[in-house]
Amino acid sequence: MRRLSTALAALLLAGAGLVTATGAAGAFASEPTSGATDASACRIGWGSRPKVRPDSDYHPLTDIRTGRHRCFDRMVFDVHTSDGHSIGYRVGYVDKLYQDGSGGAVAVGGGAVLEIRVAAPSHDPETGGARYPARAGHPLPGVDLTGYRTFREARFGGSFEGDTLVGLGLRGRLPFRVFQTGNHVVVDVAHTWHTFR
Repeated sequence: MRRLSTALAALLLAGAGLVTATGAAGAFASEPTSGATDASACRIGWGSRPKVRPDSDYHPLTDIRTGRHRCFDRMVFDVHTSDGHSIGYRVGYVDKLYQDGSGGAVAVGGGAVLEIRVAAPSHDPETGGARYPARAGHPLPGVDLTGYRTFREARFGGSFEGDTLVGLGLRGRLPFRVFQTGNHVVVDVAHTWHTFR
């Protein structure tokens, strides 16, 4: 068991060496995007159906970052929680993004809109103080999507009843995956359907 843990740790560290930050993106956000894409490296069995993980205890959202990868664009939600605590999410395509509570429409540019809900409010549930300083209907603070192959626009939909809502405008309806690693919820959207099976 210990040998397996050591091998896994070495593999994770080697993978982390491929990751480079863009702006304030930090770990998990970006890796080099050199040259032509090797199509065989991008054959991943993602789809475009909704991805859901049941809600969890609510811990505050502290940041949202993005990064560019060889086969996909990435958005990372940082949550102030200890590793191992489950973070709920619901991610899927919608025709239009609507704010929770008010029901007001939020315009999101792009050929398709991915609605991302993470069970992490933008304020501290215990004190009520703001933790992620975003305004409903506005672009995400500190997120610049210039040069991204898939991402077009990211808008803050608001934080309501423990969830944070983001509308992610994409070039088109493309395969995506969602997963948690440590205290991060990661959303990856593929650059193309053609190399995915």
